[in-house]
Amino acid sequence: MIIDFARRAHDHNWELDPITRSLLDTDFYKLLMLQFIWKHFPNTHASFSLINRTTNVRLGDIVSVDALREQLESTRKLRFRKSELIWLAGNTFYGRRGIFDPAFIAWLERDFCLSDYDLSVKDGQISLRFEGLWCQTTMWEIYALSMIAEMKTRASLKHLGELELDLLYARAKTRLWGKMEQLRGVPHLSVSDFGTRRRHSFLWHEYVVNAMHDVLGEGFAGTSNGYLAYKHDMEAIGTNGHELPMAMAALANNDDELRNAQYRLLELWQQSYQGELLILLPDTFGTTQFLRDAPPLVKNWTGLRIDSKDAYVAGDEYIAWLERSGCDPRHKRLISSDALDVEQILGQHAYFAGTLRNGAVPDDFHSAADFHDSNRWVPNRRIRFAAGWGTLLTNDFRNCNPQGDDSFNPLSLVCKLSEVEGRPAVKLSDNYSKALGNAAETERYRRVFGIAGVADTPVLI
Repeated sequence: MIIDFARRAHDHNWELDPITRSLLDTDFYKLLMLQFIWKHFPNTHASFSLINRTTNVRLGDIVSVDALREQLESTRKLRFRKSELIWLAGNTFYGRRGIFDPAFIAWLERDFCLSDYDLSVKDGQISLRFEGLWCQTTMWEIYALSMIAEMKTRASLKHLGELELDLLYARAKTRLWGKMEQLRGVPHLSVSDFGTRRRHSFLWHEYVVNAMHDVLGEGFAGTSNGYLAYKHDMEAIGTNGHELPMAMAALANNDDELRNAQYRLLELWQQSYQGELLILLPDTFGTTQFLRDAPPLVKNWTGLRIDSKDAYVAGDEYIAWLERSGCDPRHKRLISSDALDVEQILGQHAYFAGTLRNGAVPDDFHSAADFHDSNRWVPNRRIRFAAGWGTLLTNDFRNCNPQGDDSFNPLSLVCKLSEVEGRPAVKLSDNYSKALGNAAETERYRRVFGIAGVADTPVLI
């Protein structure tokens, strides 16, 4: 797919160019979670709030709040298309047809709608909150994040001339090609696109996904974006997120219920999907405590996704836990997804998907040639490793701006569950810097779950 990004940006003169083109233009796991919420919590109220963790960037001074409101209203008017619903109902996901209940598909067609929102600018930052039924607020998360990320991009593009626009995209394409060249031919590689929420733009995202598919072949496992998977006949990737255990914990009535909420969620999820889509996300309240106190059902889950812990530490911790539990790690999955770029993907793949030899270390691996050197590495997996590549796949324009500033750098922007039925929601994370929630409730959660294995590292993206 050949797109003249520079020409398109230069000639842009539409009064409203909608950013959200389809309700499928979201992480696929949001649709799976939406069905779970629709089934188990149809009358539960929940709110979500936008947080800019890159506090030195005054986002409210960059993105027009009036233009953002227009985009939000445009998205609220969208409905699922008949062809999209047919794809959800009839397609095979993770090797199984019929993951989505016919009654849920009918609800999407007739009754699904997005909640209202509260939007303003406070102290230079965008204040955006969604409140209503949980099944009406949950989907706003990805729409809002990708919308604001692209509006920041559009605002920055307006400052560049035609030649500068051409140079910007030429540099970004060259960088993307260089990354793909490093990955091409790496044995047993499995990389997926996880980059919807902080992408440069929809069109750039689509360009990147198609390029990865064409260049990496079987090494590219698919995309987490439902619309791109639907449009380009790719595998849709994703299972669940932090939102679910956060909500279950918020609804707990005492400390014992709070401690067990993360495991109660697993039981409900397993029942909902008949033993499919079983990827653990244990870091909501800390991976170490999660594995330490895990009930027997956990060892039957397919694998684990790392989100906020050092991937080497978290992977070794999971492998050791599997071995203690009598499971062969080579039959389980380990998905790394936190702040990945090509060097981290290659290093982690070398560490988990084979055996390092003769003093080789993960940082020694920079291309397929390094993996084909049997003196340094042989393919003998410790666990089935895969990478979910996010922001630095779909929005790496660092140092590409011909004007020399960092206006195209991605932000660490999140939209997280903040309240459930009026109760505060908390995420502790494996990283103190990623914790979310009011101070008193966060302190209570730390008392209940403990802080074993939690580190304090900078949040990159």
